[in-house]
Amino acid sequence: MDFEAGEVLRQGVFVVLRLAGPILILSMVVGILVAIFQAVTQIHDQTLGFVLKLVVIILVLFIGGGWMMDTLLEYTRYIFTLMT
Repeated sequence: MDFEAGEVLRQGVFVVLRLAGPILILSMVVGILVAIFQAVTQIHDQTLGFVLKLVVIILVLFIGGGWMMDTLLEYTRYIFTLMT
């Protein structure tokens, strides 16, 4: 098997983007929606945005946690097969 460090690094970055992407995108959407709501209602409570983002992140982790773990395990197995 031919080992190429650039390929391993590229795949590692791709795995990180696949795992962090949904969480970051959904928390950004919630942050924008909360900001719009706060601008319209003139309620400027910082905990509102924090709590809603936290709830969304926890829901994403509960729903997609298995997929995230499978993705990490697949990448880890790939790394270990390159070591042998």
